[in-house]
Amino acid sequence: MINITLPDGAVKSFSAGTTPIEIAKSISEGFARNVISASFNNKLVETSTPLNKDGNLVLYTWNDRQGKESFWHSTSHVMAQALEELYPNVKLTIGPAIQEDKGDGFYYDVDFGENSISEKDFKKIEDRMMEIARGKHDFKMRSVSKEDALSLYKSQNNEFKVELIENLEDGTITFCDHSTFTDLCRGGHIPNTGIIKAVKLLSVAGAYWRGDENNKQLTRVYGISFPKQKDLKEYLDLLEEAKKRDHRKLGKELELFSFSQRVGQGLPLWLPKGAALRERLENFLKDAQKKAGYEMVVTPHIGQKELYVTSGHFAKYGEDSFQPINTPAEGEEFLLKPMNCPHHCEIFNTRPFSYKELPKRYAEFGTVYRYEQSGELHGLTRVRGFTQDDAHIFCTPDQLDEEFKNVIDLVLYVFGSLGFENFKAQVSLRDPENPEKYIGSDENWKKAEDAILNAAKDKGLDYVVETGEAAFYGPKLDFMVKDALGRNWQLGTIQVDYNLPERFELTYKGSDNELHRPVMIHRAPFGSMERFIAILLEHTGGNFPLWLMPEQAIILSLSEKYEKYGEKVLNLLKNNEIRALVDYRSETIGKKIREAEMNKIPFMIIIGENEEKENKISVRKHGGEDLGTISVDEFTEIVNNEIKRTLKTFK
Repeated sequence: MINITLPDGAVKSFSAGTTPIEIAKSISEGFARNVISASFNNKLVETSTPLNKDGNLVLYTWNDRQGKESFWHSTSHVMAQALEELYPNVKLTIGPAIQEDKGDGFYYDVDFGENSISEKDFKKIEDRMMEIARGKHDFKMRSVSKEDALSLYKSQNNEFKVELIENLEDGTITFCDHSTFTDLCRGGHIPNTGIIKAVKLLSVAGAYWRGDENNKQLTRVYGISFPKQKDLKEYLDLLEEAKKRDHRKLGKELELFSFSQRVGQGLPLWLPKGAALRERLENFLKDAQKKAGYEMVVTPHIGQKELYVTSGHFAKYGEDSFQPINTPAEGEEFLLKPMNCPHHCEIFNTRPFSYKELPKRYAEFGTVYRYEQSGELHGLTRVRGFTQDDAHIFCTPDQLDEEFKNVIDLVLYVFGSLGFENFKAQVSLRDPENPEKYIGSDENWKKAEDAILNAAKDKGLDYVVETGEAAFYGPKLDFMVKDALGRNWQLGTIQVDYNLPERFELTYKGSDNELHRPVMIHRAPFGSMERFIAILLEHTGGNFPLWLMPEQAIILSLSEKYEKYGEKVLNLLKNNEIRALVDYRSETIGKKIREAEMNKIPFMIIIGENEEKENKISVRKHGGEDLGTISVDEFTEIVNNEIKRTLKTFK
């Protein structure tokens, strides 16, 4: 007999060899019909995998992200089969589900050789995929020796699969079979192809093998699939809405940011309106940080290579960084700053601290640089230079719990003031089976992980635990926010770190007059300013909260005769700290209103003869609501009330 622990803590005994789907049936036949994948001891398994030891079992349905990812990964196998049948001699490489923070669906990277595909080919591929799906073919895993695996792919002249297999250990290699198709795969599938009821290919793009631009360029085919046709229709409707909200499109229309080939790929240029928007976001967080006891610091954009060797960032991010900067001095090398934390450690090291002076909370809007591959760049969400709203708290172990909870409060304040109300927290722990991926002692990792779990529980957060998702130097609490289109984004992160204080030999004098190591908390509620603004743009469709809007009102005069009165109204608004501008152009009022609507300006103030006589203004809200003719003081009160409603008070 084996003991299986379920997510609710219940422990049930089963005969060795019992499968996850059989366990699901023991819970409920109805539930079992919806189970499409499973994980055992934090590893994805097939629902038909015999379980032969005690462990933790999680059963997933379509409603779980893990269930969706198994569904999409399985569909990528079906697409690969269709591509092999329709395009003889293609070479398959990898076909994963897309990670949650990057979207939905799946892709497969394929070497089409002399063939090529475009959107006009999608229909025939989709039709063949659905024919395969309707065959209700089981997905079956089997172990293969390294010799046999290499032999298969060498016979197919598939150098990509051969390279993958050569990096695997004999005894760990598995294939997945369905229908007449087989593929190198680690597992994690739905029971059979028949569960797939709707597919849609979305796009094709170029992708370098293993993300290295020195390697061959492949064709990446993107797709999506669902267990119901109506789910596909809803998704495609959302996709159309997402196109309208694309931050690259809105950023151009609203004149917020731009890119220049002369400046370089992935290096955004902030235009006046965008720079003002960023400044308001920064000031918003600075005000809250000041109340919370943070001190602002400033560090250079570069640092000696040795700084990042000491921190471990060079070993971890060296390949993704820009090439070292060599100075005229022999052996002297600098790097563009990939992270702010090593610099903040050195700030803490500038003088001795007593336990009575802790915690020290250093904050910086620090710009960092990573050499992202050109094919991975995407508007503001994936850039090569970005500004983090970074802060590092150095505290005693006794202060850790309170400090961590205070940071959670700050993150929730940011979300509340910017309209992100639907979110989950994710506690990211290290993978105990791959300790080489991390730095630091087991003891320190245990303390750090316990601190995060306890804080998440005490604050009543809705959270999940993800093993293997920790940063290389410590566990973290990430916030997964759902936007207006139902997409999940990772926004805001808090990390506990016992390791950098060790590496930088940070100390404080304790009450026992002995030197002790501080604990370090890394936190960034926005994450990066660039990515945060991109997500906020798409979440709001450019209709930012009123307190954040570049222009809160525009004065539209019926003719040039009312310019003087327009200036008077403008000055009154400015005196009341309302951001406004005036449109005196000799265009029709209808055209002016339409353009103001397109520019997402919250309030349109219309002035003409009657308004000037009565010393009032006619006000129209973005979207068409008429607020009537009112005084500037009444309008100011409307604006202030709206700002108070959306901009929370940080305590």
